[in-house]
Amino acid sequence: MSQPQRSLRTELGRIRHLGAARSGTAHMWILHVTAVAMVPLTFGFLWVMLSLVGKDYNAVRAALAAPLPAIVLLGFVLVGIWHMQIGMKAIIDDYVPNPHQREWFLIANLCACWLLGLACVYAILKISFV
Repeated sequence: MSQPQRSLRTELGRIRHLGAARSGTAHMWILHVTAVAMVPLTFGFLWVMLSLVGKDYNAVRAALAAPLPAIVLLGFVLVGIWHMQIGMKAIIDDYVPNPHQREWFLIANLCACWLLGLACVYAILKISFV
């Protein structure tokens, strides 16, 4: 008779449901939280953008100079880019088998997200304060 298979995981590891890296659950929670946060921010973004339809350049700048539209746009951009960075990190971790390539892709992902975020924040603040 064969013996039942034994797991290599400890009892504590089975209870906590943590993988070998011990960080996958936290990343997925952040991904889910940012996804939920994007729902009201998307409605706010659409509200701001639809209120600007048909206005000329000076009217758009005046409307975006108000604090609420600027805060909504900043929140939408920052949470969206954070969500994108975490999602792309999960995709890279899952589908790039070569560890050296994976590291370079993760660095490129982080740099691209930071650059995109800084460019968007700069543009929104420039419109808001000028």
